[in-house]
Amino acid sequence: MTFRSLLLLAGVLLLAGCRGGPSLADRANSTPQQQANGTPTRPAPRPPLDHSAYARVLERFVDRQGLVDYRGLQQEPRDLEAYVAAITAVEPDRFASWHPSEQIAFLLNAYNALTLASIIEQEPIRASIRDIPGVWKLRRHTVAGEGMTLDHIEHGILRKRYDEPRIHAALVCAAISCPPLRREPYTGPALDTQLDDQSRLWLSSPQGLVIGRGAQGEPGSVAISQIFQWFGDDWKRRYATSERFGDHEGQRAILNYISGYVSPADQAFLRNGDYRLTHLQYDWSLNQQ
Repeated sequence: MTFRSLLLLAGVLLLAGCRGGPSLADRANSTPQQQANGTPTRPAPRPPLDHSAYARVLERFVDRQGLVDYRGLQQEPRDLEAYVAAITAVEPDRFASWHPSEQIAFLLNAYNALTLASIIEQEPIRASIRDIPGVWKLRRHTVAGEGMTLDHIEHGILRKRYDEPRIHAALVCAAISCPPLRREPYTGPALDTQLDDQSRLWLSSPQGLVIGRGAQGEPGSVAISQIFQWFGDDWKRRYATSERFGDHEGQRAILNYISGYVSPADQAFLRNGDYRLTHLQYDWSLNQQ
């Protein structure tokens, strides 16, 4: 089945799903229902999505730096097509039955897989994802029976419904300055470990964090991804702190998060150092091999 056929199938499923009822965003991390005695209960969890087709895509077409062989994937898209079809076919009630960590894993995989699909649908492949008209805000995909854009997955569900800022280390918008694309799918049971590892990988790269220690008597510098500038409030609830972090009050939560994934020496520098804080230039070139 080609991606054009998948788009037609998605449209049919979207029309079939327009019967009202709660949206996927409403179902995400929803409050458990109450039993008669007041005890909270969730519906019996149903099996998570089989990610094996997506795993084969990542193993075959993504290298150790997180760069993608888009031309090779475009020539052999069968596994990605199968996974996109599986994302489409997940029933909303099945999604709602999953633990929040399984929901987050599903949505991260969906976003990244649909981004890959959006890139290889183009002929020729564009030099930047920003060269694809409406790729984030207009192009619609069917996810668990509901039509939505990539922006809705990120901002309307993941950022809105879950207090998990580490998703920003896992969402990959196909640009060089994005975090590296992980070479395995996210899963509910492993999600916490995977997001910690992604944070560490991202912040050890020049796309995430660059620390410069100044000469004796001169202030140093700390440059962080523009992702922290765009979505800075996402870190405030979980990583708020009274530590000084170089008197960068508005950035304390972000710097507190970053300090958990760097060396002890860099951690001490971030907490106590005299440095100028800036944001890295964002390179929107395609993250291709």
